[in-house]
Amino acid sequence: MTATIERTTARTTAPAAETTRTTETTRERATRYVLGGIRLALGWTFLWAFLDKMFGLGHETAAKNAWINGGSPTKGFLSFGAAGPFKGFYNGIAGAAWADWLFMVGLAAIGVALLLGVGTRIAATAGGLLLVMMWTAVLPPENNPFMDDHLIYAAVLAVLALVGAGDTLGLGRTWKRLAIVQRFPWLR
Repeated sequence: MTATIERTTARTTAPAAETTRTTETTRERATRYVLGGIRLALGWTFLWAFLDKMFGLGHETAAKNAWINGGSPTKGFLSFGAAGPFKGFYNGIAGAAWADWLFMVGLAAIGVALLLGVGTRIAATAGGLLLVMMWTAVLPPENNPFMDDHLIYAAVLAVLALVGAGDTLGLGRTWKRLAIVQRFPWLR
């Protein structure tokens, strides 16, 4: 004779009524706003770099070297600032028209997208790629064997994309409702 024991398990019990939580905790709200603020700060960082290189606002780029005045936004840094194993590659593309255009369009598009909170996945991916390329241009970094602010910013951009940071202090929620974004979710 065999004894049978009835056990209550997840399979034998009826599913509990699922509750949908509609309120957020203070910590969750604060986190959303902190990440939204970080997104805005990084967006301004990219947009400022574009504006300074475009118009020579005197912070890093003198007016005479502004792109609008015929200067090259890539020539100086890639010619004289590049070091390490990729120095030859970066020296080779320094001042090339296609490199200038890609760099400037990238800075502007990443900056505007992050500031507006739209296309944050694409902006974060492109921004991360640009930052990693800038990191490879200065290998090894000046103050650490391998880590510098470019890699940290790239990691922060990844976090912003993963959590949908464009929804807070941005137009991300409205952007997500657009038909094209719903059809192609990678545009978020």
